[in-house]
Amino acid sequence: MGRSPQEDSVEHMKYTLQISEEAILDASEASIWLEQQIPGLSSSFDLCMDAALMAIQRNPKICQVRYKKVRVVFTERFPYGIHYIIVKNEIRVLGVFHTSKSPSNWVDRLK
Repeated sequence: MGRSPQEDSVEHMKYTLQISEEAILDASEASIWLEQQIPGLSSSFDLCMDAALMAIQRNPKICQVRYKKVRVVFTERFPYGIHYIIVKNEIRVLGVFHTSKSPSNWVDRLK
């Protein structure tokens, strides 16, 4: 059975990825900390981050909304979540947080 034109247009929509300065800092701090724990671990973390970002760029709605329109994709092998929102055809990454962190620490980024 064929697809409707609306289904085809949504599936093939291109999304741009915008990563906030805060998210870049979050990922950098995590990478530095991991490297201090075990030399070379930051390279694995960076690859996992890249894979997660590519996954949400291919299919931004792969993750369900967790809170206030924010979706979270988790990295493989590392307990970090990439928090993002979708605005039209743009994916806005708000932060990269360890899963043990309290949401009250970073919910202010939504303002």
